[in-house]
Amino acid sequence: MIDLYTWTTPNGRKVSIALEELGLPYTSHAIDITKDEQFAPDFLKISPNNRIPAIIDRDNNMSLFESGAILIYLGDKTGKLLPKDGEKRYRVIEWLMWQMGGVGPMIGQAHHFLRQNPGKAPYAEERYHKEALRLYGVLDRRLEGRDFVADDYSIADIAIWPWIARFEWHRVDLNQFPNVKRWYVSIAKRPAVQKGYQVPKDAGAVPMP
Repeated sequence: MIDLYTWTTPNGRKVSIALEELGLPYTSHAIDITKDEQFAPDFLKISPNNRIPAIIDRDNNMSLFESGAILIYLGDKTGKLLPKDGEKRYRVIEWLMWQMGGVGPMIGQAHHFLRQNPGKAPYAEERYHKEALRLYGVLDRRLEGRDFVADDYSIADIAIWPWIARFEWHRVDLNQFPNVKRWYVSIAKRPAVQKGYQVPKDAGAVPMP
Protein backbone atom coordinates (compact mmCIF):
# COMPACT_ATOMS: atom_id res chain seq x y z
CA MET A 1 0.00 0.00 0.00
CA ILE A 2 1.19 3.48 -0.87
CA ASP A 3 0.14 6.65 0.91
CA LEU A 4 -0.09 9.56 -1.52
CA TYR A 5 -0.05 13.12 -0.21
CA THR A 6 -1.32 15.34 -2.97
CA TRP A 7 -3.52 18.12 -4.30
CA THR A 8 -5.26 19.00 -7.59
CA THR A 9 -2.20 20.40 -9.35
CA PRO A 10 -0.28 19.14 -12.39
CA ASN A 11 2.51 17.78 -10.20
CA GLY A 12 0.05 16.04 -7.91
CA ARG A 13 -1.85 14.52 -10.81
CA LYS A 14 1.31 13.02 -12.29
CA VAL A 15 1.56 10.58 -9.40
CA SER A 16 -2.13 9.71 -9.02
CA ILE A 17 -2.35 9.02 -12.76
CA ALA A 18 0.79 6.85 -12.61
CA LEU A 19 -0.58 4.89 -9.65
CA GLU A 20 -3.82 4.29 -11.53
CA GLU A 21 -2.01 3.25 -14.70
CA LEU A 22 0.22 0.87 -12.75
CA GLY A 23 -2.66 -0.60 -10.77
CA LEU A 24 -0.91 -0.06 -7.45
CA PRO A 25 -3.08 0.12 -4.33
CA TYR A 26 -2.89 3.51 -2.66
CA THR A 27 -4.64 5.84 -0.28
CA SER A 28 -4.74 9.53 -1.10
CA HIS A 29 -4.39 12.21 1.56
CA ALA A 30 -5.43 15.72 0.56
CA ILE A 31 -2.89 18.44 1.30
CA ASP A 32 -4.86 21.61 0.60
CA ILE A 33 -2.24 24.07 -0.57
CA THR A 34 -4.84 26.85 -0.63
CA LYS A 35 -4.89 26.53 3.17
CA ASP A 36 -1.08 26.20 3.51
CA GLU A 37 -1.41 22.61 4.72
CA GLN A 38 1.89 21.83 2.98
CA PHE A 39 3.65 23.72 5.77
CA ALA A 40 2.31 21.50 8.55
CA PRO A 41 5.12 19.93 10.65
CA ASP A 42 3.88 16.38 9.99
CA PHE A 43 4.03 16.91 6.23
CA LEU A 44 7.48 18.47 6.53
CA LYS A 45 8.75 15.12 7.80
CA ILE A 46 7.69 13.53 4.51
CA SER A 47 8.41 16.41 2.14
CA PRO A 48 11.31 18.59 3.38
CA ASN A 49 10.62 21.13 0.61
CA ASN A 50 6.98 21.61 1.70
CA ARG A 51 5.68 20.69 -1.74
CA ILE A 52 3.25 18.09 -2.97
CA PRO A 53 3.24 15.32 -4.04
CA ALA A 54 4.94 12.94 -1.67
CA ILE A 55 4.51 9.25 -0.98
CA ILE A 56 5.18 6.68 1.69
CA ASP A 57 5.58 3.15 0.37
CA ARG A 58 4.46 0.90 3.21
CA ASP A 59 6.15 -2.09 1.57
CA ASN A 60 9.52 -0.75 2.70
CA ASN A 61 8.50 2.21 4.86
CA MET A 62 10.26 4.61 2.49
CA SER A 63 9.09 8.15 1.83
CA LEU A 64 9.81 10.16 -1.31
CA PHE A 65 9.10 13.70 -2.43
CA GLU A 66 9.54 15.37 -5.86
CA SER A 67 7.19 14.11 -8.55
CA GLY A 68 9.93 13.11 -11.00
CA ALA A 69 11.72 10.99 -8.42
CA ILE A 70 8.43 9.36 -7.45
CA LEU A 71 7.62 8.48 -11.07
CA ILE A 72 11.03 6.88 -11.59
CA TYR A 73 10.61 4.95 -8.35
CA LEU A 74 7.17 3.66 -9.31
CA GLY A 75 8.39 2.70 -12.78
CA ASP A 76 11.30 0.76 -11.32
CA LYS A 77 9.14 -0.79 -8.61
CA THR A 78 6.71 -2.26 -11.12
CA GLY A 79 8.88 -2.65 -14.21
CA LYS A 80 6.27 -0.70 -16.17
CA LEU A 81 6.18 2.68 -17.95
CA LEU A 82 9.99 2.97 -17.67
CA PRO A 83 12.36 0.66 -19.54
CA LYS A 84 14.96 -1.11 -17.42
CA ASP A 85 18.04 0.00 -19.32
CA GLY A 86 19.52 1.17 -22.58
CA GLU A 87 18.61 4.08 -24.81
CA LYS A 88 14.86 3.59 -24.33
CA ARG A 89 15.23 4.19 -20.60
CA TYR A 90 17.26 7.33 -21.09
CA ARG A 91 14.86 8.73 -23.69
CA VAL A 92 12.08 8.48 -21.13
CA ILE A 93 14.23 10.12 -18.46
CA GLU A 94 15.35 12.77 -20.96
CA TRP A 95 11.77 13.90 -21.60
CA LEU A 96 10.86 13.58 -17.95
CA MET A 97 13.70 15.98 -17.15
CA TRP A 98 12.49 18.29 -19.93
CA GLN A 99 9.21 18.53 -18.11
CA MET A 100 10.81 18.97 -14.71
CA GLY A 101 13.29 21.61 -15.85
CA GLY A 102 11.27 23.41 -18.51
CA VAL A 103 7.54 22.82 -18.69
CA GLY A 104 6.95 22.79 -14.93
CA PRO A 105 8.79 25.92 -13.83
CA MET A 106 8.24 28.00 -16.97
CA ILE A 107 4.59 27.17 -17.54
CA GLY A 108 4.09 27.47 -13.81
CA GLN A 109 5.15 31.08 -14.13
CA ALA A 110 2.68 31.49 -17.00
CA HIS A 111 -0.04 30.27 -14.60
CA HIS A 112 1.03 32.81 -12.01
CA PHE A 113 1.13 35.85 -14.25
CA LEU A 114 -1.45 35.09 -16.95
CA ARG A 115 -4.21 33.59 -14.84
CA GLN A 116 -3.67 34.50 -11.22
CA ASN A 117 -2.25 38.02 -11.57
CA PRO A 118 -3.26 39.36 -14.99
CA GLY A 119 -2.40 42.97 -15.72
CA LYS A 120 0.14 43.34 -12.91
CA ALA A 121 3.30 42.57 -14.86
CA PRO A 122 2.90 42.90 -18.64
CA TYR A 123 6.56 42.09 -19.28
CA ALA A 124 6.32 38.86 -17.27
CA GLU A 125 3.06 37.91 -18.98
CA GLU A 126 4.67 38.36 -22.41
CA ARG A 127 7.86 36.56 -21.41
CA TYR A 128 6.21 33.45 -19.98
CA HIS A 129 3.50 33.28 -22.62
CA LYS A 130 6.20 33.25 -25.31
CA GLU A 131 8.09 30.56 -23.43
CA ALA A 132 4.93 28.47 -23.04
CA LEU A 133 4.36 28.69 -26.79
CA ARG A 134 7.98 27.71 -27.44
CA LEU A 135 7.64 24.66 -25.20
CA TYR A 136 4.41 23.61 -26.91
CA GLY A 137 6.33 23.89 -30.17
CA VAL A 138 9.11 21.64 -28.89
CA LEU A 139 6.54 19.06 -27.84
CA ASP A 140 4.67 19.32 -31.14
CA ARG A 141 7.84 18.67 -33.13
CA ARG A 142 8.77 15.75 -30.91
CA LEU A 143 5.37 14.14 -31.44
CA GLU A 144 5.58 14.37 -35.24
CA GLY A 145 5.20 10.76 -36.36
CA ARG A 146 5.10 9.46 -32.77
CA ASP A 147 2.21 8.40 -30.57
CA PHE A 148 4.12 9.29 -27.40
CA VAL A 149 7.18 11.34 -26.50
CA ALA A 150 9.47 8.33 -26.07
CA ASP A 151 7.64 6.14 -28.62
CA ASP A 152 5.91 3.96 -25.99
CA TYR A 153 3.55 5.37 -23.36
CA SER A 154 5.67 6.13 -20.31
CA ILE A 155 6.14 8.19 -17.18
CA ALA A 156 7.38 10.99 -19.44
CA ASP A 157 3.93 11.34 -21.02
CA ILE A 158 2.33 11.12 -17.58
CA ALA A 159 4.58 13.91 -16.32
CA ILE A 160 3.92 16.26 -19.25
CA TRP A 161 0.22 15.67 -19.81
CA PRO A 162 -1.21 17.31 -16.62
CA TRP A 163 0.61 20.53 -17.45
CA ILE A 164 -0.82 20.60 -20.97
CA ALA A 165 -4.25 19.96 -19.42
CA ARG A 166 -4.13 23.61 -18.39
CA PHE A 167 -3.73 24.86 -21.95
CA GLU A 168 -6.54 27.37 -21.40
CA TRP A 169 -4.59 28.90 -18.50
CA HIS A 170 -1.65 29.33 -20.89
CA ARG A 171 -3.80 31.08 -23.52
CA VAL A 172 -2.81 28.38 -25.98
CA ASP A 173 -5.01 27.16 -28.84
CA LEU A 174 -4.19 23.46 -29.24
CA ASN A 175 -5.30 23.66 -32.86
CA GLN A 176 -2.02 25.49 -33.48
CA PHE A 177 -0.17 22.38 -32.27
CA PRO A 178 -1.92 19.44 -33.99
CA ASN A 179 0.49 16.77 -32.78
CA VAL A 180 0.13 17.94 -29.19
CA LYS A 181 -3.65 18.01 -29.57
CA ARG A 182 -3.78 14.45 -30.92
CA TRP A 183 -1.50 13.20 -28.14
CA TYR A 184 -3.36 15.13 -25.45
CA VAL A 185 -6.79 13.86 -26.47
CA SER A 186 -5.64 10.24 -26.76
CA ILE A 187 -4.19 10.30 -23.24
CA ALA A 188 -7.19 12.16 -21.83
CA LYS A 189 -9.43 9.28 -22.89
CA ARG A 190 -7.50 6.68 -20.89
CA PRO A 191 -9.61 5.42 -17.93
CA ALA A 192 -6.64 5.62 -15.54
CA VAL A 193 -6.02 9.23 -16.53
CA GLN A 194 -9.65 10.13 -16.05
CA LYS A 195 -9.61 8.56 -12.59
CA GLY A 196 -6.21 9.88 -11.52
CA TYR A 197 -7.17 13.40 -12.58
CA GLN A 198 -9.84 13.48 -9.86
CA VAL A 199 -7.47 12.71 -6.96
CA PRO A 200 -7.72 13.79 -4.17
CA LYS A 201 -11.10 15.32 -5.06
CA ASP A 202 -13.39 15.92 -8.03
CA ALA A 203 -12.13 19.03 -9.78
CA GLY A 204 -14.45 18.91 -12.76
CA ALA A 205 -14.12 17.27 -16.13
CA VAL A 206 -10.78 16.94 -17.87
CA PRO A 207 -10.43 20.02 -20.14
CA MET A 208 -10.85 19.15 -23.80
CA PRO A 209 -9.93 21.28 -26.83
